[in-house]
Amino acid sequence: EEDSTHSFICLLKKMKEVRLMEKVVQEKEEAFMERMATIAGQWRELHARRAQLKAHVARSGSTVKENERLRIQALEKAKEEKEQNTKKESELLRARRELEALRKQHEKLSKKLLKYSLFKRYLEDVVQNSQFRDIEDLIAFYKALVKTRKDLAQSQWWHQELTEQAKVLLQQHRAEEEAEILQCKDELLQLKESVEQAQRDILQWEGRWAELLDRAARKTMELKSLNMAIHSLYQ
Repeated sequence: EEDSTHSFICLLKKMKEVRLMEKVVQEKEEAFMERMATIAGQWRELHARRAQLKAHVARSGSTVKENERLRIQALEKAKEEKEQNTKKESELLRARRELEALRKQHEKLSKKLLKYSLFKRYLEDVVQNSQFRDIEDLIAFYKALVKTRKDLAQSQWWHQELTEQAKVLLQQHRAEEEAEILQCKDELLQLKESVEQAQRDILQWEGRWAELLDRAARKTMELKSLNMAIHSLYQ
């Protein structure tokens, strides 16, 4: 159905092209006929001028010099008119070729118009069996559907793009969290090792402190014994 509608749109365009082509062909034919009439008039004028020149030469036969001048003038005039006629014939030939090309193009468009007319009848049947008022209404509805489908495809594309971006961001966030967790584990392990080392240092210093206290106690006892001995001597 979509291909049929598209074909009918092409049909409308081709119908417009055919009408324009028919107008161009008609204008070319009219211009061609005008050129033919102009060339025919020029040929008549040429023959009339030649007759006038011949009559003038006949009347002006007083001297050989004058006759020679008139003859040269007549030859130059005839040469100029011949060149103009050659140019006109070339233009006429080109116009005929253009007209033939336009006719062939017109025939080609007419064949396409006949082919696309089948789709027009099909669309007319569709309109009769639907809620559409006419073919233009059907085409407008079709264009709206195409636009809606295009917008939907665009929306789906944007949704997919956003989903992909969200996946990338989520992966980056997870990677950052894993790196941060790994760093915390390393720091916790280092802290645990530091605590264990501190505990070992505390035990070592506690042992030394106990040893120092024991030495101090022995020294105190020795000092008391010495004081008592000295005190006994002086009594």
